[in-house]
Amino acid sequence: MSSYDVIVIGSGPGGYVCAIRCAQLGMKTAIVEGRETLGGTCLNVGCIPSKALLHASHMLHEAQHNFAAMGLKGKAPSVDWKQMLNYKSDTIGQNTKGVEFLMKKNKIDWLKGWGSIPEAGKVKVGDETHAAKHIIIASGSEVSTLPGVEIDEKTVVSSTGALELAKVPNKMVVIGAGVIGLELGSVYKRLGAEVKVIEFLDAVTPGMDAEVQKTFQRMLKKQGIDFQMGAAVQSVDVKNSKAKVTYKLRKDDSEHVEDADIVLVATGRRPYTDGLGLDALGVEMSERGQIKTDGHYSTSVKGIYAIGDCIDGPMLAHKAEDEGMAIAEILAGQKGHVNYNVIPGVIYTHPEVANVGATEQQLKEAGTDYKVGKFSFMGNGRAKANFAGDGFVKILADKTTDRILGAHIIGPMAGDLIHEICVAMEFGAAAEDLSRTCHAHPTYSEAVREAALACNDGPIHS
Repeated sequence: MSSYDVIVIGSGPGGYVCAIRCAQLGMKTAIVEGRETLGGTCLNVGCIPSKALLHASHMLHEAQHNFAAMGLKGKAPSVDWKQMLNYKSDTIGQNTKGVEFLMKKNKIDWLKGWGSIPEAGKVKVGDETHAAKHIIIASGSEVSTLPGVEIDEKTVVSSTGALELAKVPNKMVVIGAGVIGLELGSVYKRLGAEVKVIEFLDAVTPGMDAEVQKTFQRMLKKQGIDFQMGAAVQSVDVKNSKAKVTYKLRKDDSEHVEDADIVLVATGRRPYTDGLGLDALGVEMSERGQIKTDGHYSTSVKGIYAIGDCIDGPMLAHKAEDEGMAIAEILAGQKGHVNYNVIPGVIYTHPEVANVGATEQQLKEAGTDYKVGKFSFMGNGRAKANFAGDGFVKILADKTTDRILGAHIIGPMAGDLIHEICVAMEFGAAAEDLSRTCHAHPTYSEAVREAALACNDGPIHS
Protein backbone atom coordinates (compact mmCIF):
# COMPACT_ATOMS: atom_id res chain seq x y z
CA MET A 1 0.00 0.00 0.00
CA SER A 2 1.44 3.37 -1.06
CA SER A 3 1.32 6.09 1.57
CA TYR A 4 1.02 9.88 1.22
CA ASP A 5 0.75 12.95 3.37
CA VAL A 6 -2.09 14.21 1.18
CA ILE A 7 -4.36 12.67 -1.43
CA VAL A 8 -6.53 15.10 -3.38
CA ILE A 9 -9.64 13.66 -5.07
CA GLY A 10 -10.36 15.63 -8.25
CA SER A 11 -8.02 17.48 -10.58
CA GLY A 12 -10.06 20.56 -11.40
CA PRO A 13 -8.75 24.05 -10.56
CA GLY A 14 -9.33 23.49 -6.85
CA GLY A 15 -7.77 20.04 -6.80
CA TYR A 16 -4.68 20.53 -8.93
CA VAL A 17 -3.83 23.91 -7.36
CA CYS A 18 -4.25 22.35 -3.92
CA ALA A 19 -1.97 19.45 -4.87
CA ILE A 20 0.74 21.80 -6.18
CA ARG A 21 0.61 23.95 -3.05
CA CYS A 22 0.80 20.85 -0.82
CA ALA A 23 3.87 19.66 -2.75
CA GLN A 24 5.48 23.09 -2.55
CA LEU A 25 5.06 22.98 1.23
CA GLY A 26 6.92 19.68 1.46
CA MET A 27 4.06 17.17 1.62
CA LYS A 28 4.12 13.93 -0.35
CA THR A 29 1.07 14.34 -2.55
CA ALA A 30 -1.09 12.35 -4.96
CA ILE A 31 -4.08 13.41 -7.05
CA VAL A 32 -6.97 11.17 -8.11
CA GLU A 33 -8.61 11.70 -11.50
CA GLY A 34 -10.79 9.37 -13.56
CA ARG A 35 -10.81 11.42 -16.76
CA GLU A 36 -8.24 10.75 -19.44
CA THR A 37 -6.94 14.27 -18.91
CA LEU A 38 -6.40 16.49 -15.88
CA GLY A 39 -8.08 19.83 -15.29
CA GLY A 40 -11.62 18.81 -14.39
CA THR A 41 -14.75 20.39 -15.83
CA CYS A 42 -13.14 23.83 -16.18
CA LEU A 43 -10.30 22.90 -18.52
CA ASN A 44 -12.03 20.06 -20.37
CA VAL A 45 -15.68 21.04 -20.84
CA GLY A 46 -16.16 24.39 -19.11
CA CYS A 47 -14.27 27.64 -18.67
CA ILE A 48 -11.49 27.13 -21.20
CA PRO A 49 -13.36 25.70 -24.23
CA SER A 50 -16.23 28.15 -23.81
CA LYS A 51 -13.79 31.07 -23.77
CA ALA A 52 -12.18 29.76 -26.96
CA LEU A 53 -15.58 29.80 -28.72
CA LEU A 54 -16.43 33.19 -27.23
CA HIS A 55 -13.16 34.60 -28.58
CA ALA A 56 -13.60 33.08 -32.05
CA SER A 57 -17.21 34.22 -32.37
CA HIS A 58 -16.32 37.71 -31.15
CA MET A 59 -13.68 37.99 -33.88
CA LEU A 60 -16.39 37.11 -36.41
CA HIS A 61 -18.68 39.76 -34.93
CA GLU A 62 -15.94 42.39 -35.20
CA ALA A 63 -15.30 41.46 -38.84
CA GLN A 64 -18.99 41.69 -39.66
CA HIS A 65 -19.77 44.91 -37.80
CA ASN A 66 -16.66 47.03 -37.21
CA PHE A 67 -13.92 46.20 -39.70
CA ALA A 68 -15.32 48.32 -42.54
CA ALA A 69 -15.54 51.41 -40.33
CA MET A 70 -11.82 51.03 -39.58
CA GLY A 71 -10.94 50.82 -43.26
CA LEU A 72 -10.56 47.04 -43.28
CA LYS A 73 -12.36 46.19 -46.48
CA GLY A 74 -13.39 42.83 -47.88
CA LYS A 75 -15.87 40.06 -47.28
CA ALA A 76 -16.31 38.98 -43.66
CA PRO A 77 -15.06 35.43 -43.05
CA SER A 78 -17.44 32.50 -43.20
CA VAL A 79 -17.68 29.98 -40.35
CA ASP A 80 -15.77 26.73 -40.66
CA TRP A 81 -17.39 25.04 -37.68
CA LYS A 82 -15.18 21.96 -37.83
CA GLN A 83 -12.03 24.08 -37.71
CA MET A 84 -13.45 26.20 -34.89
CA LEU A 85 -14.01 23.02 -32.87
CA ASN A 86 -10.45 21.95 -33.70
CA TYR A 87 -9.18 25.28 -32.39
CA LYS A 88 -11.21 24.75 -29.21
CA SER A 89 -9.81 21.22 -28.81
CA ASP A 90 -6.23 22.44 -29.33
CA THR A 91 -6.79 25.04 -26.63
CA ILE A 92 -8.05 22.36 -24.23
CA GLY A 93 -5.09 20.12 -25.06
CA GLN A 94 -2.52 22.81 -24.38
CA ASN A 95 -4.05 23.52 -20.97
CA THR A 96 -4.56 19.93 -19.82
CA LYS A 97 -1.02 18.96 -20.90
CA GLY A 98 0.21 21.98 -18.99
CA VAL A 99 -1.43 20.70 -15.80
CA GLU A 100 0.04 17.23 -16.36
CA PHE A 101 3.49 18.83 -16.71
CA LEU A 102 2.97 20.70 -13.43
CA MET A 103 2.11 17.43 -11.66
CA LYS A 104 5.39 15.89 -12.84
CA LYS A 105 7.38 19.02 -12.06
CA ASN A 106 6.10 19.01 -8.48
CA LYS A 107 6.50 15.21 -8.11
CA ILE A 108 2.78 14.64 -7.58
CA ASP A 109 1.55 11.12 -8.35
CA TRP A 110 -1.50 10.86 -10.60
CA LEU A 111 -3.66 7.97 -9.36
CA LYS A 112 -5.67 7.27 -12.51
CA GLY A 113 -9.27 6.21 -11.93
CA TRP A 114 -12.32 7.16 -9.88
CA GLY A 115 -11.66 7.43 -6.17
CA SER A 116 -13.65 6.40 -3.11
CA ILE A 117 -12.96 6.63 0.61
CA PRO A 118 -13.57 3.22 2.27
CA GLU A 119 -12.47 4.60 5.65
CA ALA A 120 -10.73 7.63 7.10
CA GLY A 121 -7.11 7.68 5.99
CA LYS A 122 -7.68 5.43 2.96
CA VAL A 123 -8.49 6.15 -0.69
CA LYS A 124 -9.39 3.39 -3.11
CA VAL A 125 -8.70 3.87 -6.82
CA GLY A 126 -9.61 0.89 -8.97
CA ASP A 127 -8.37 -2.21 -7.17
CA GLU A 128 -5.67 -0.38 -5.22
CA THR A 129 -5.96 1.25 -1.82
CA HIS A 130 -3.68 4.09 -0.77
CA ALA A 131 -3.07 5.57 2.67
CA ALA A 132 -3.06 9.29 3.45
CA LYS A 133 -2.79 11.41 6.58
CA HIS A 134 -5.08 13.94 4.93
CA ILE A 135 -7.74 13.44 2.24
CA ILE A 136 -9.02 16.50 0.39
CA ILE A 137 -12.22 16.17 -1.64
CA ALA A 138 -12.25 18.48 -4.66
CA SER A 139 -14.80 16.55 -6.71
CA GLY A 140 -16.49 19.59 -8.22
CA SER A 141 -20.01 19.82 -9.58
CA GLU A 142 -22.24 18.51 -12.35
CA VAL A 143 -25.05 19.93 -14.46
CA SER A 144 -28.46 20.14 -12.81
CA THR A 145 -31.67 20.00 -14.80
CA LEU A 146 -35.42 20.53 -14.36
CA PRO A 147 -38.27 18.07 -13.86
CA GLY A 148 -39.67 17.14 -17.27
CA VAL A 149 -36.42 17.98 -19.05
CA GLU A 150 -34.15 15.10 -20.04
CA ILE A 151 -30.69 15.93 -21.34
CA ASP A 152 -29.60 13.65 -24.22
CA GLU A 153 -26.57 15.79 -25.29
CA LYS A 154 -27.87 15.70 -28.86
CA THR A 155 -31.00 17.83 -29.10
CA VAL A 156 -31.34 18.75 -25.43
CA VAL A 157 -27.85 19.60 -24.26
CA SER A 158 -25.98 20.76 -21.19
CA SER A 159 -23.05 23.15 -21.44
CA THR A 160 -20.91 20.09 -22.22
CA GLY A 161 -22.99 19.11 -25.25
CA ALA A 162 -23.25 22.73 -26.38
CA LEU A 163 -19.48 22.75 -26.87
CA GLU A 164 -19.65 19.79 -29.27
CA LEU A 165 -22.67 20.38 -31.52
CA ALA A 166 -22.51 18.75 -34.93
CA LYS A 167 -23.40 22.06 -36.55
CA VAL A 168 -24.55 25.55 -35.70
CA PRO A 169 -28.32 25.29 -35.15
CA ASN A 170 -30.87 27.47 -36.89
CA LYS A 171 -32.63 28.06 -33.59
CA MET A 172 -31.48 27.52 -30.01
CA VAL A 173 -33.62 27.87 -26.89
CA VAL A 174 -31.63 28.49 -23.72
CA ILE A 175 -33.29 27.59 -20.43
CA GLY A 176 -31.79 29.86 -17.80
CA ALA A 177 -30.40 33.40 -18.01
CA GLY A 178 -27.36 32.80 -15.82
CA VAL A 179 -23.70 33.05 -16.74
CA ILE A 180 -23.44 29.79 -18.72
CA GLY A 181 -26.65 30.31 -20.69
CA LEU A 182 -25.80 33.88 -21.70
CA GLU A 183 -22.20 33.09 -22.64
CA LEU A 184 -23.07 30.11 -24.86
CA GLY A 185 -26.19 31.84 -26.16
CA SER A 186 -23.93 34.72 -27.25
CA VAL A 187 -21.61 32.30 -29.06
CA TYR A 188 -24.36 30.78 -31.17
CA LYS A 189 -26.09 34.10 -31.82
CA ARG A 190 -22.86 35.49 -33.28
CA LEU A 191 -22.46 32.36 -35.38
CA GLY A 192 -25.86 32.91 -36.95
CA ALA A 193 -28.37 31.04 -34.80
CA GLU A 194 -31.66 32.50 -33.62
CA VAL A 195 -31.42 32.44 -29.82
CA LYS A 196 -34.23 32.69 -27.29
CA VAL A 197 -33.58 32.65 -23.53
CA ILE A 198 -36.32 31.50 -21.16
CA GLU A 199 -35.83 32.53 -17.52
CA PHE A 200 -37.98 31.83 -14.46
CA LEU A 201 -37.03 35.06 -12.68
CA ASP A 202 -37.64 38.62 -13.85
CA ALA A 203 -33.96 39.57 -14.27
CA VAL A 204 -30.92 38.00 -15.90
CA THR A 205 -27.86 36.86 -13.92
CA PRO A 206 -29.56 36.43 -10.53
CA GLY A 207 -27.70 38.01 -7.62
CA MET A 208 -25.96 40.69 -9.65
CA ASP A 209 -26.41 44.43 -9.21
CA ALA A 210 -29.88 45.42 -10.48
CA GLU A 211 -28.61 48.28 -12.66
CA VAL A 212 -26.10 45.95 -14.30
CA GLN A 213 -28.82 43.34 -14.86
CA LYS A 214 -31.04 45.79 -16.72
CA THR A 215 -28.19 47.25 -18.78
CA PHE A 216 -26.82 43.80 -19.62
CA GLN A 217 -30.17 42.44 -20.80
CA ARG A 218 -30.77 45.54 -22.92
CA MET A 219 -27.36 45.14 -24.59
CA LEU A 220 -27.94 41.45 -25.33
CA LYS A 221 -31.36 42.22 -26.79
CA LYS A 222 -29.70 44.82 -29.00
CA GLN A 223 -27.36 42.05 -30.19
CA GLY A 224 -30.41 40.02 -31.23
CA ILE A 225 -30.95 37.63 -28.32
CA ASP A 226 -34.65 37.25 -27.47
CA PHE A 227 -35.76 36.95 -23.84
CA GLN A 228 -38.84 35.50 -22.18
CA MET A 229 -38.63 36.38 -18.51
CA GLY A 230 -40.89 35.16 -15.71
CA ALA A 231 -41.48 31.82 -17.39
CA ALA A 232 -41.47 28.33 -15.85
CA VAL A 233 -40.45 25.57 -18.26
CA GLN A 234 -42.85 22.61 -17.96
CA SER A 235 -41.33 20.14 -20.39
CA VAL A 236 -39.12 19.61 -23.42
CA ASP A 237 -40.38 17.08 -25.98
CA VAL A 238 -38.07 15.76 -28.71
CA LYS A 239 -39.32 14.26 -31.96
CA ASN A 240 -37.31 13.72 -35.15
CA SER A 241 -34.36 15.63 -33.66
CA LYS A 242 -36.51 18.71 -33.09
CA ALA A 243 -37.62 20.02 -29.72
CA LYS A 244 -40.74 21.69 -28.36
CA VAL A 245 -40.28 23.67 -25.16
CA THR A 246 -43.48 24.17 -23.16
CA TYR A 247 -43.50 26.92 -20.55
CA LYS A 248 -45.97 28.86 -18.42
CA LEU A 249 -45.83 32.58 -17.71
CA ARG A 250 -45.83 33.27 -13.99
CA LYS A 251 -47.90 36.44 -14.36
CA ASP A 252 -51.01 34.77 -15.79
CA ASP A 253 -50.28 31.01 -15.86
CA SER A 254 -50.74 31.01 -19.66
CA GLU A 255 -49.02 28.15 -21.52
CA HIS A 256 -46.77 28.64 -24.53
CA VAL A 257 -44.66 26.46 -26.82
CA GLU A 258 -41.32 27.29 -28.45
CA ASP A 259 -39.79 25.19 -31.24
CA ALA A 260 -36.02 24.66 -31.36
CA ASP A 261 -33.30 22.69 -33.12
CA ILE A 262 -31.24 22.68 -29.93
CA VAL A 263 -32.27 23.28 -26.33
CA LEU A 264 -29.49 24.29 -23.94
CA VAL A 265 -30.30 23.55 -20.31
CA ALA A 266 -28.38 26.12 -18.26
CA THR A 267 -30.20 25.98 -14.93
CA GLY A 268 -27.14 25.70 -12.74
CA ARG A 269 -24.91 23.05 -11.24
CA ARG A 270 -24.96 20.81 -8.18
CA PRO A 271 -22.17 19.20 -6.11
CA TYR A 272 -20.80 15.95 -7.50
CA THR A 273 -20.02 13.49 -4.72
CA ASP A 274 -21.40 10.22 -6.13
CA GLY A 275 -19.30 7.14 -5.50
CA LEU A 276 -17.09 8.65 -2.83
CA GLY A 277 -18.75 6.65 -0.06
CA LEU A 278 -19.50 9.69 2.11
CA ASP A 279 -22.77 8.31 3.52
CA ALA A 280 -21.09 5.19 4.87
CA LEU A 281 -18.34 7.32 6.39
CA GLY A 282 -20.83 9.58 8.12
CA VAL A 283 -19.69 12.76 6.40
CA GLU A 284 -22.30 15.40 7.17
CA MET A 285 -24.07 16.88 4.13
CA SER A 286 -26.34 19.90 3.65
CA GLU A 287 -29.89 19.78 2.28
CA ARG A 288 -28.48 21.01 -1.05
CA GLY A 289 -26.10 18.06 -1.30
CA GLN A 290 -23.01 20.05 -0.30
CA ILE A 291 -20.34 18.66 2.00
CA LYS A 292 -20.48 20.55 5.29
CA THR A 293 -17.16 21.99 6.42
CA ASP A 294 -15.92 24.23 9.22
CA GLY A 295 -13.82 27.37 8.85
CA HIS A 296 -10.76 25.25 8.11
CA TYR A 297 -12.40 23.04 5.44
CA SER A 298 -12.66 20.04 7.79
CA THR A 299 -15.63 17.73 7.32
CA SER A 300 -17.36 15.94 10.20
CA VAL A 301 -14.84 13.08 9.77
CA LYS A 302 -11.33 13.74 11.07
CA GLY A 303 -8.65 13.84 8.38
CA ILE A 304 -11.13 14.45 5.53
CA TYR A 305 -11.48 17.93 4.05
CA ALA A 306 -13.43 19.44 1.15
CA ILE A 307 -13.08 22.48 -1.11
CA GLY A 308 -14.58 24.01 -4.26
CA ASP A 309 -17.96 23.38 -5.85
CA CYS A 310 -18.83 20.49 -3.53
CA ILE A 311 -19.00 22.82 -0.49
CA ASP A 312 -20.88 26.02 0.23
CA GLY A 313 -20.18 29.23 -1.68
CA PRO A 314 -20.03 30.41 -5.30
CA MET A 315 -19.21 27.70 -7.84
CA LEU A 316 -16.21 29.49 -9.32
CA ALA A 317 -12.87 28.02 -10.37
CA HIS A 318 -10.88 30.77 -8.67
CA LYS A 319 -12.80 30.34 -5.41
CA ALA A 320 -11.84 26.65 -5.48
CA GLU A 321 -8.21 27.54 -6.23
CA ASP A 322 -8.01 29.89 -3.26
CA GLU A 323 -9.55 27.27 -0.99
CA GLY A 324 -7.08 24.70 -2.31
CA MET A 325 -4.15 26.91 -1.40
CA ALA A 326 -5.68 27.77 1.97
CA ILE A 327 -6.19 24.15 3.09
CA ALA A 328 -2.66 23.22 1.92
CA GLU A 329 -1.24 26.01 4.07
CA ILE A 330 -3.41 25.01 7.04
CA LEU A 331 -2.16 21.41 6.83
CA ALA A 332 1.40 22.75 6.73
CA GLY A 333 0.81 24.63 9.98
CA GLN A 334 0.35 28.03 8.36
CA LYS A 335 -2.65 30.40 8.51
CA GLY A 336 -4.42 29.67 5.22
CA HIS A 337 -7.37 31.99 4.65
CA VAL A 338 -9.85 33.02 1.94
CA ASN A 339 -11.53 36.44 1.97
CA TYR A 340 -14.97 35.57 0.62
CA ASN A 341 -15.92 39.25 0.43
CA VAL A 342 -13.37 39.82 -2.32
CA ILE A 343 -14.07 37.05 -4.83
CA PRO A 344 -14.74 38.52 -8.29
CA GLY A 345 -17.34 37.20 -10.69
CA VAL A 346 -17.02 37.58 -14.46
CA ILE A 347 -19.28 36.94 -17.47
CA TYR A 348 -17.26 36.67 -20.70
CA THR A 349 -19.82 37.96 -23.16
CA HIS A 350 -19.23 41.14 -25.12
CA PRO A 351 -19.28 43.45 -23.34
CA GLU A 352 -17.90 41.61 -20.34
CA VAL A 353 -19.55 41.92 -16.95
CA ALA A 354 -17.63 41.78 -13.66
CA ASN A 355 -18.37 42.37 -10.02
CA VAL A 356 -16.79 42.17 -6.59
CA GLY A 357 -18.12 42.83 -3.10
CA ALA A 358 -21.57 44.14 -2.27
CA THR A 359 -24.39 45.19 -4.59
CA GLU A 360 -26.49 48.29 -3.95
CA GLN A 361 -29.39 46.06 -2.96
CA GLN A 362 -27.28 44.28 -0.33
CA LEU A 363 -26.06 47.56 1.13
CA LYS A 364 -29.61 48.92 1.32
CA GLU A 365 -30.83 45.75 3.05
CA ALA A 366 -27.96 45.98 5.54
CA GLY A 367 -28.76 49.64 6.25
CA THR A 368 -25.28 50.76 5.16
CA ASP A 369 -24.86 54.44 4.43
CA TYR A 370 -23.07 54.35 1.07
CA LYS A 371 -22.29 56.48 -1.97
CA VAL A 372 -22.03 55.65 -5.66
CA GLY A 373 -19.32 56.66 -8.11
CA LYS A 374 -20.20 55.89 -11.72
CA PHE A 375 -18.47 56.52 -15.03
CA SER A 376 -19.58 55.61 -18.56
CA PHE A 377 -17.16 54.07 -21.03
CA MET A 378 -18.47 56.65 -23.53
CA GLY A 379 -16.19 59.10 -21.72
CA ASN A 380 -13.16 56.84 -22.17
CA GLY A 381 -11.01 57.65 -25.21
CA ARG A 382 -9.68 54.12 -25.71
CA ALA A 383 -13.16 52.58 -25.51
CA LYS A 384 -14.57 54.99 -28.11
CA ALA A 385 -11.67 54.25 -30.48
CA ASN A 386 -12.35 50.52 -30.18
CA PHE A 387 -16.15 50.61 -30.65
CA ALA A 388 -16.49 49.64 -26.98
CA GLY A 389 -18.18 52.68 -25.45
CA ASP A 390 -21.21 50.80 -24.09
CA GLY A 391 -21.32 50.19 -20.36
CA PHE A 392 -19.97 51.72 -17.18
CA VAL A 393 -17.91 51.29 -14.02
CA LYS A 394 -19.76 51.66 -10.72
CA ILE A 395 -17.95 51.81 -7.37
CA LEU A 396 -19.79 51.64 -4.05
CA ALA A 397 -18.06 53.20 -1.04
CA ASP A 398 -18.90 53.84 2.59
CA LYS A 399 -20.32 57.34 2.87
CA THR A 400 -18.39 58.13 6.05
CA THR A 401 -15.04 56.37 5.61
CA ASP A 402 -14.89 56.28 1.78
CA ARG A 403 -13.81 52.61 2.02
CA ILE A 404 -14.65 50.64 -1.12
CA LEU A 405 -17.45 48.14 -0.46
CA GLY A 406 -18.07 46.79 -3.95
CA ALA A 407 -17.74 47.43 -7.67
CA HIS A 408 -19.67 46.52 -10.80
CA ILE A 409 -18.36 46.85 -14.33
CA ILE A 410 -20.07 46.23 -17.65
CA GLY A 411 -17.86 47.08 -20.58
CA PRO A 412 -14.60 46.24 -22.37
CA MET A 413 -12.13 44.03 -20.45
CA ALA A 414 -14.33 44.17 -17.35
CA GLY A 415 -12.96 40.81 -16.18
CA ASP A 416 -9.45 42.26 -16.06
CA LEU A 417 -10.34 45.73 -14.79
CA ILE A 418 -12.16 44.35 -11.73
CA HIS A 419 -8.90 43.09 -10.22
CA GLU A 420 -7.55 46.58 -9.57
CA ILE A 421 -10.56 47.05 -7.31
CA CYS A 422 -10.08 43.59 -5.74
CA VAL A 423 -6.53 44.53 -4.72
CA ALA A 424 -7.74 47.87 -3.38
CA MET A 425 -10.42 46.15 -1.29
CA GLU A 426 -7.91 43.63 0.10
CA PHE A 427 -5.86 46.55 1.38
CA GLY A 428 -8.95 48.30 2.77
CA ALA A 429 -8.51 51.19 0.35
CA ALA A 430 -10.75 54.20 0.06
CA ALA A 431 -12.15 55.38 -3.26
CA GLU A 432 -9.82 58.36 -2.93
CA ASP A 433 -6.80 56.02 -2.81
CA LEU A 434 -7.85 54.64 -6.18
CA SER A 435 -8.58 58.06 -7.65
CA ARG A 436 -5.16 59.44 -6.60
CA THR A 437 -3.30 56.57 -8.26
CA CYS A 438 -1.91 57.49 -11.68
CA HIS A 439 -3.46 55.48 -14.53
CA ALA A 440 -1.87 55.27 -17.97
CA HIS A 441 -3.58 57.06 -20.86
CA PRO A 442 -5.24 55.93 -23.02
CA THR A 443 -6.43 52.76 -21.26
CA TYR A 444 -9.75 51.26 -20.25
CA SER A 445 -8.52 51.39 -16.64
CA GLU A 446 -8.98 55.16 -16.62
CA ALA A 447 -12.72 54.48 -16.37
CA VAL A 448 -12.08 52.81 -13.01
CA ARG A 449 -10.20 55.89 -11.77
CA GLU A 450 -12.98 58.16 -13.02
CA ALA A 451 -15.59 56.10 -11.15
CA ALA A 452 -13.46 56.43 -8.00
CA LEU A 453 -13.28 60.20 -8.57
CA ALA A 454 -17.06 60.19 -8.95
CA CYS A 455 -17.35 58.85 -5.40
CA ASN A 456 -16.11 62.23 -4.14
CA ASP A 457 -15.59 65.51 -6.06
CA GLY A 458 -16.64 64.09 -9.42
CA PRO A 459 -15.07 62.61 -12.56
CA ILE A 460 -12.96 64.67 -14.95
CA HIS A 461 -14.27 63.40 -18.28
CA SER A 462 -18.01 63.39 -17.60
